[in-house]
Amino acid sequence: MNRRTRTALATSLVLAFAAGPLAAPAFAAPAPGDTRPAGAVTEPAHGPDRAALAKALEGLPDSVATSAVVRVGGKGSWRGSAGVRDLRTGAKVLENARFRAGSTTKVVTAALVLKLAAEGRVDLDGTVQQYLPGLLSDAFEPVTVRQLLNYTSGLQGGRTLGDTVDEEYPHRFETLPPEEVVATAVAKGPLHAPGKEQHYGNIHYLVLAMLVEKVTGDSYAHQAQARIFKPLGMRDTSFPAGPDPRIHGPHNRGYEDMEGRIVDVTEWNMSDRKGAGDMISTVADMERLLVGLFRGRVVPEPQLKEMFTFPDVPGARYGAGLEMFEVNGREVWGKTGARPGYHTVLAATRDLSRTLVYSVTATDAKGGGLSLAQRFAFPAFNR
Repeated sequence: MNRRTRTALATSLVLAFAAGPLAAPAFAAPAPGDTRPAGAVTEPAHGPDRAALAKALEGLPDSVATSAVVRVGGKGSWRGSAGVRDLRTGAKVLENARFRAGSTTKVVTAALVLKLAAEGRVDLDGTVQQYLPGLLSDAFEPVTVRQLLNYTSGLQGGRTLGDTVDEEYPHRFETLPPEEVVATAVAKGPLHAPGKEQHYGNIHYLVLAMLVEKVTGDSYAHQAQARIFKPLGMRDTSFPAGPDPRIHGPHNRGYEDMEGRIVDVTEWNMSDRKGAGDMISTVADMERLLVGLFRGRVVPEPQLKEMFTFPDVPGARYGAGLEMFEVNGREVWGKTGARPGYHTVLAATRDLSRTLVYSVTATDAKGGGLSLAQRFAFPAFNR
């Protein structure tokens, strides 16, 4: 099996505006029986680097982000939040805020498909041609469900509303149906033969969402709710109703730096990324997903191992929905997600000795680099 490690968990965020009203970092209250004052930073022998995590939140909003909510668990837990929920009012960040979870949605889709496989309703070696007859053209060789899960299907990306946030922004309230995205992708023909290369992209998971609906005769959103969210107690996780651009419930507003101008991008139609990047969640719910998944409460063995197995192709770094990173000598499995204004990470060691979920409202949420990982992710895993 071909393995590749990666040291970056998240992207660099660049903020090009004068900082708004400052809010001091907020910390969780002490555990029962703990006589230390709330917010006290201690360094037990085992656990995350609490001092570095607390420092990461100092001064928000700053040159990195307008707010951050961080949740660390496992052997030694830590929680913190800082920044503002709204630059206009300067209102304090919400710890229970809902946010756009971006591509961490793919973890849910992969789990849903693997759960259906465990129930005998989906064969991972079955083909798209079998489950969705007529979807792919004759130019495609048989594409298996497993190849969709691990991004080796050969499908190319379909139509978009722009290649950058600046290009997409004028079209943010337009509806681009996922079926149209898939149809335009199929029209391009295969990028490569199935199973020969790994190319990450939403297209694989758009097709998987369609497959879930065809197999179950139900909506993707309801299947995720019934099979994953409800059993795990994820009460604040949902998907937009069709083209609805709003985040319902308490949330921190998201902003994007567009050529030096800070623009509120909170409202955005996510219809073009169904099952691939449209989920709305909270850090508490994402932690429930992470722990429940890794403990086998969602997907049983042997299907669960698909999430931690790389395809045997050059340069592979993704399993089914999850990516493996090496952070400070530790093997960590997780997923990043980014939508305009919102950047999310969920990650954990395989044995759950350390877990991390954070949501950052960042004005270059899809940008590249190590600064965000070095600031928020590395301290969670450096002990």
